[in-house]
Amino acid sequence: MLTRAILLVCALVPIAAAQKAAPDDTFEHWKRLPFGTTATGSAYVPLDSWIYPEIQRLIAWGYIDSAYLGMRPWTRLSIVRMLQRAEERFESERTDPEAQKTFRALRKEFEPDYFEATRDRPAFHAEVSSLYERTLGIAGPPINDSFHFGQTLVDDYGRPYQQGLNQIAGFTARAEYGPFSFSVRGEYQYAPGREPYSLTVRQAISVMDTNPLLPPTPVARQNSFQLLDANFAVDLGGNQLSIGKSETWWGPGEGGSLAYSDNAEPINMLRLNRVEPLVIPLVSKLLGPVRYDLFIGSLQGHTSPHGPWIQGQKISFKPSPNFEFGVSRTIIFAGEGHVPLTFGSFWNSFSSFSNVPASVKFSRNDPGARYSSFDFSYRLPFLRNWLTLYTDALAHDDVSPLSAPRRAAFRPGIYLSHVPHFPRLDFRAEAVYTDFPTSRSNAGQFFFYETAYHDAYTNKQFVLGDWVGRESKGGQAWLTYHLSPQETIQFSYRNAKAASDFVPGGTTQNDISARIVHRLHEDIELNTFAQMEFWKAPILAQGLQKDFSIGLQLTYFPKWSWSSH
Repeated sequence: MLTRAILLVCALVPIAAAQKAAPDDTFEHWKRLPFGTTATGSAYVPLDSWIYPEIQRLIAWGYIDSAYLGMRPWTRLSIVRMLQRAEERFESERTDPEAQKTFRALRKEFEPDYFEATRDRPAFHAEVSSLYERTLGIAGPPINDSFHFGQTLVDDYGRPYQQGLNQIAGFTARAEYGPFSFSVRGEYQYAPGREPYSLTVRQAISVMDTNPLLPPTPVARQNSFQLLDANFAVDLGGNQLSIGKSETWWGPGEGGSLAYSDNAEPINMLRLNRVEPLVIPLVSKLLGPVRYDLFIGSLQGHTSPHGPWIQGQKISFKPSPNFEFGVSRTIIFAGEGHVPLTFGSFWNSFSSFSNVPASVKFSRNDPGARYSSFDFSYRLPFLRNWLTLYTDALAHDDVSPLSAPRRAAFRPGIYLSHVPHFPRLDFRAEAVYTDFPTSRSNAGQFFFYETAYHDAYTNKQFVLGDWVGRESKGGQAWLTYHLSPQETIQFSYRNAKAASDFVPGGTTQNDISARIVHRLHEDIELNTFAQMEFWKAPILAQGLQKDFSIGLQLTYFPKWSWSSH
């Protein structure tokens, strides 16, 4: 009930009150960017930008304390404010040279945004931010079915891939004028096709999903243009109201987010995002500044039922510069032949927090498949600038994962911001599991699955949340050396294992990968990637299988811009 009340209050906070909200003294260096007389809209920074890991380093080192790790992406202007608050510390304290270098690179990137924000009248600004091309070759049979057997490539916006040559070529662009902003990311995608699943595999999927037997349809070759991100937004006193495709990541983890991630293609949504921390009288005295994010959108690729919708609400607090926590709800509801999409069905889903009998579940009053999350990140005492502990948790049909931990999925992690005597080297490790120690978690028909929504937590057949999928467990580790703020060498390992009572015979994946990001020129980036995967899935193939992926992406940052002054 507390979560419900908080979400409802924050959803109804008047815009006028938000505009008048003054910074409080929770943070010693909290201050507003001195705008002119105009409100300023700002586009989101893509989640795969170099900017996020560098800001996370500054957070871990204690220089930025106003960022919310559990709620991304961030707008360009919100990052400008983070950097300005941090600038006081760089001016007044003896700072680490590596932190200084990172801060200078970020400030240089966002100087044009600061200039536009401090103008005394609205000005139009448009920019082509990047042009990129990626060629990816996969030798050997990969796994490409996150809802059943696993994925060889994860957190890649649901891009298609198969054995052979895969390619993408795209661009990102944005425009702003006064309180309005527009961003777009489009790309041509090519991937080979493959033969259909065998009858044995299709029969197993029919049992796993409680769906009719799939026909022996080959996976068609992909050769099309897709919009990964395309949204129009207006800033309303720190609240950004947007419509269109928009990236979302609700969790502090690096490798996955249980509630919502970029493992699947972004969906079309109507979104209200509090992009700047809000001070709520009395509440913020105890819980600190707050941010919230609310959306409703449509899902694609579902068969049972067709055309469901999803809504989500998240709220995050920062009681101190070192501690952040958040709660959220996501609900899959409506759908053809099941529940019509109306305001009544939306409200029924939003306001329902208790289990319903089968007579309601299979009626027009079904509130939908409901998931609740809790996450936190904490910079540990005595190791403040070294070690950050964080956890992401998600429960199905429970008010909170904290109230039912035995029926909740967890992704705990640690981040070591630098290694002694090696300030450019950091280490991160995360574990994840959805294979609960309870009888309800059997045959993959509890988590990311629902009795009325058999392919619930997916968009175009890719899992919307964590890549680990249904009734599985795994882990990831990364060792990253930062040659410069925009150049890295990274080695990583990933393991995933599905339970044998879910997938006949179970599955096991072990991935070892390396990535080098190098700037050939200030505006030209070369991103090379190699991964060796070993997997076992007796239902798909006998014995140990291997696949090798090697990719090369070239990105040009032209920053072709047009401005009116």
